[in-house]
Amino acid sequence: MKNEGQKTVRLPSMFEALLPILIMVALMVYVFKFSDEAYNAAHMPLIVGTSVTVAIGILCGHSFDEMMEGIVERITATLDAILILLTVGLLVSSFMISGSIPALIYYGLQFLSPQTFLPIGCILCAVVGAACGSSWTATATVGIAFMTIGQGLGMSPALTAGMVISGAYVGDKFSPLSDTTNLAAGISGTGLFDHVAAMVSTTGPTFLIAIILYAILGMNISGAGYDASIADGIREAIAANFNVNPLVLLPIVLIVLIMVFRIPGLLGVLASVLVGIIFAQIFQETRSLADIFSILHYGPEIETGNEFLDKALAKGGMDNQMWTINLILLAVSFGGALEKCGIVERLFGELKNKINSVSGLLLTTMLTSIFCDAAMCDQFLGIGVPAPLYEDKFDELGLARNMMSRTLEDAGTLWAVMFPWTACGAYQHATLGVNPFLFFPFAFVNLLNPIYAYITAALGRNIFWADGSYTNLFGKTTMKKQAKAPEEAREIAMAALEKRRAEGKAPRVEA
Repeated sequence: MKNEGQKTVRLPSMFEALLPILIMVALMVYVFKFSDEAYNAAHMPLIVGTSVTVAIGILCGHSFDEMMEGIVERITATLDAILILLTVGLLVSSFMISGSIPALIYYGLQFLSPQTFLPIGCILCAVVGAACGSSWTATATVGIAFMTIGQGLGMSPALTAGMVISGAYVGDKFSPLSDTTNLAAGISGTGLFDHVAAMVSTTGPTFLIAIILYAILGMNISGAGYDASIADGIREAIAANFNVNPLVLLPIVLIVLIMVFRIPGLLGVLASVLVGIIFAQIFQETRSLADIFSILHYGPEIETGNEFLDKALAKGGMDNQMWTINLILLAVSFGGALEKCGIVERLFGELKNKINSVSGLLLTTMLTSIFCDAAMCDQFLGIGVPAPLYEDKFDELGLARNMMSRTLEDAGTLWAVMFPWTACGAYQHATLGVNPFLFFPFAFVNLLNPIYAYITAALGRNIFWADGSYTNLFGKTTMKKQAKAPEEAREIAMAALEKRRAEGKAPRVEA
């Protein structure tokens, strides 16, 4: 084909399309398995992969400026999410020094017993994950403690790790502070809280199923080997270093209210930071303005003498968010380059044209996300690459953009941890000491979430439509709040929905 300047531009061959991905996989495997931890991040492989992709794009007839245009376009779509992530570092710091997160751990550990260990542990991991906006923080804090407590119970480390992962990822998905939550909403062009509401429709039921399964498994746990000293030691250290008055939990309640009232993400986070600082000054140690600025920027330095607690509280700070933000920028750049030079179209374009149903679109999107997780080794690519590929198809089927963002996370985020060579899998393996292949069968939320999403869609249920209507689990379609979407995409989706309803291919809103 030719562009306006009569320059020949072609799609890459299959070999050219696979080359950047193969190089990416090879470098990721080397970094995470054979580098002896001299370097163990996904950043440099992403830079190499993007460079190779740009070179292939130039070989296929694109100019360097055109390739950069594709990269910048994808980055621009994530800027809102990146700004929120910067402030999330401030939030975690303020919640640490206010005593909110320590108090949450303190009261949560109080309810543990051998029989309730699995379900209560899962719930507590979810609450910590939601409060921090990070599954990684949840597993590195209460998750590590639970692994040791589970060992004292004689429980399978794989089962305990699966429980921790399930809870941590639920909290992550429900949190407006999460990096992937913000990325999925931003790249889909929908509102942050529109996306969170959609995520609840799949992750909520699978969380309930997981809690029931963990409760059943917990009934068979003997309390003979239970060692309460680990949990008691953490609680004692928290009580000795923080005021654990229940009032310090109010900043976390504020986060819940922000979600309920759908306050814009950046505004809500900044308000929560301010409340956290005020509570820190009232209930904890009084600090100077310079100390507060330092804590917000670089994270708190808290030493309690308890190994688990000190590791748990060494979180937060805007500076500490830069690792993740750098990774997002590089991952999205790689996805933008893949899209611009035609690699995504070469690999998935033919498959996309065969989709003609909602369930088929969801299944294809989720499988593409899982492929990107496994082949490109990062959950950000599991979200960032399928989004531009299938966004027009969601519009053509009359679906809401938060239906797309939900689908990207149902598989792209929740299954990324299954693969030991991804950034998520490698991190959780190192943190929990269990190979992802061993714990994933017990991470019931992660395992079941995409399955539940597909089955309900195949039955014509649990679907968000472009006009704001929602078809629930009972097949009843009622009008809800219309999700945010780009104006042009909304017009296309609304026209498509009206046409599909006239053809009997989409349900009408019931009175």
